[in-house]
Amino acid sequence: MNKKVVLAFSGGLDTSYCAKYLSEILGYDVYAFTVNTGGFSKDEEKELEKKALNLGVKEYRCVDAQEDYYNSCVKYLIFGNVLKNNTYPLSVSAERTIQAQEIAKFAIEVGADAIAHGSTGAGNDQVRFDLIFQVMCPNVEIITPIRDRALSREEEIEFLKSHGCEVEFHKAQYSVNKGLWGTSVGGRETLTSRNYLPEEAFPSQMKETLPSELEIEFKNGEVVAVNGENFEHSVYAIQKIEKLASAYGIGRDIHVGDTIVGIKGRVGFEAAAASVIIKAHHLLEKHTLSKYQQMMKSQLSDWYGNWLHEALFLDPIMRNIESFLVDSQKTVSGKVFVTLHPYRFILNGIESQHDLMSDKFGSYGEANRSWTGEDVKGYTKIVSNSLNIYRQINQNIN
Repeated sequence: MNKKVVLAFSGGLDTSYCAKYLSEILGYDVYAFTVNTGGFSKDEEKELEKKALNLGVKEYRCVDAQEDYYNSCVKYLIFGNVLKNNTYPLSVSAERTIQAQEIAKFAIEVGADAIAHGSTGAGNDQVRFDLIFQVMCPNVEIITPIRDRALSREEEIEFLKSHGCEVEFHKAQYSVNKGLWGTSVGGRETLTSRNYLPEEAFPSQMKETLPSELEIEFKNGEVVAVNGENFEHSVYAIQKIEKLASAYGIGRDIHVGDTIVGIKGRVGFEAAAASVIIKAHHLLEKHTLSKYQQMMKSQLSDWYGNWLHEALFLDPIMRNIESFLVDSQKTVSGKVFVTLHPYRFILNGIESQHDLMSDKFGSYGEANRSWTGEDVKGYTKIVSNSLNIYRQINQNIN
């Protein structure tokens, strides 16, 4: 019997090469496996299966992991208002982590001798896949033909042609990776430090020009309704917001960051739903959380996002932070009112029974109902005492 290898299969040139190379050259029975985290329609899944089987794989399987992806990762990115470098909603880095876990589970299920992926040696994904595999199935060999053989695109195409594959891989001007929590866009502009992506690089073109109102309802930090329509799972609410907001070209930007492999990198993205939801959720938290809850959440959320980006999702500290984030959402319920415009959106305000901005206790700059002017005088005298002592003793120090 041939050895078994599970191949992370996307249907692109790299994983197509891997499928043929693993079976024809290395002699493995190839089990091609696709994890749908929001990037494929049902018709596209069927095309992937057809392509994999035509490449000679022994078995093909596609798993819809969108709800698991949300439950195990995306909801915590919302709870934490996570934006890497205050810009990027971690669309791809979150996706790869979940995909790698599903692949590892499948490898264990079929008793695979090896796992293969089509990452090159230049990016973050190789680390994310390898690290998860080494933790979840440490005795399974990891095979990376593109990385190990340093293959060019032309060499891959020539190999496939020489093994009887009708190849029609036209190099797209822009590489696009679509998922539930956003779509990454790479091209010649993102390889520079100077140039922005042109309009045509983004997969969702602007269709709407007149402003429209958007109402998002949260329950304990999770989106449960959009414009009064309730959803059985937040995944479908996210998809609804994506459809509405992407029609305005909302959520586009270029992220500049430090890669896991130690170099700076730029990647374009469009993440309409993620951009709107995170900002709407953050506004609701400003009204419903205490000052120190927000301060502590901000620190822990930054750590959570960084660890996720750096492929450390399985570190137990992540579960500890997730527990904190869940507990912090007990009062984060209510509606947020948004206006969508071409390329931007406005957060108009919120309604919540947990709104701490209640005129029962006072109106900022207008009226105080819970204290007197004498109370403030006493408070400031006590608070300033330690500062006065320091200043008087050290008055000769600049």
